[in-house]
Amino acid sequence: MTTTQESPTAAGSGANASENFKASASSQEIADTPPERVAAIVTDVLKGVHDAIAKHDVSYPEFQAAKAWLMAVGEGGEWPLFMDVFVEHAVEAQVAASQQGTKGSILGPYFLPDQVRLGSTCKLPRRDDEKGTPLVLSGQVRDLDGTPLGGAEVDIWHADADGYYSGFAPHVPDGNLRGVVVTDDEGRFAIETVQPAPYQIPTDGPTGQLIGAAGWHPWRPAHLHIQVRAEGHRPITTQLYFAGGEWLDSDVAEATKPELIIDPQDDGTGIRRSTYDFVLESA
Repeated sequence: MTTTQESPTAAGSGANASENFKASASSQEIADTPPERVAAIVTDVLKGVHDAIAKHDVSYPEFQAAKAWLMAVGEGGEWPLFMDVFVEHAVEAQVAASQQGTKGSILGPYFLPDQVRLGSTCKLPRRDDEKGTPLVLSGQVRDLDGTPLGGAEVDIWHADADGYYSGFAPHVPDGNLRGVVVTDDEGRFAIETVQPAPYQIPTDGPTGQLIGAAGWHPWRPAHLHIQVRAEGHRPITTQLYFAGGEWLDSDVAEATKPELIIDPQDDGTGIRRSTYDFVLESA
């Protein structure tokens, strides 16, 4: 284990996110879009760009600056970061309009597949000296009719108490605070972990330069990433946020939803506990 505290760079995080996306692309749903739909979507996207150019009277120097910035995003491997922060929430909202069950949220750039499988009552992998307030998230996975889904997978990952993700921060061990929890016969689970911290997306690369140039802040509120899967059902990807947390009302990724806010309570032993049930619809 590396013990030196070393903040992840935009280039390092971008490279990791790009490589992870390419490696997992074969297992993801990658659209084979017919030409007429490509033409329709791209035409409207370009029209939006053209309209913005006209509306804001964009100059040639501004156009050249934008072109240089787009090149830097690609060279820095930051397209997953940029797309997940600024675009994915709109796609997720569109998909959610036709989906029943638990509210979804964005996947984000920090998902890693094939993590350790854990029993329904478990402790996420962590360092012996892991900092942070102990947290237990428990609940049940059911279908729309209320039938418990035994053997469902609750894939969970989140930042540590300093806001860093394993697989993206050099000093955090691989697999830290990540796991695939398999529910019991009644669809129940209880996951022991630590409460994550808010974090800012890497700001030393082109995405950060855009945020700074626009006068925006780069912060995401503290959250748990969760993807719930069960055979014969549509998977749900979501995030759980914490009541009273910083940046809830101004998430840079615009991914927060009132239905996804939990309010863990101290059980008298220093452990904060919260319950959240997940409901999946049939595929």
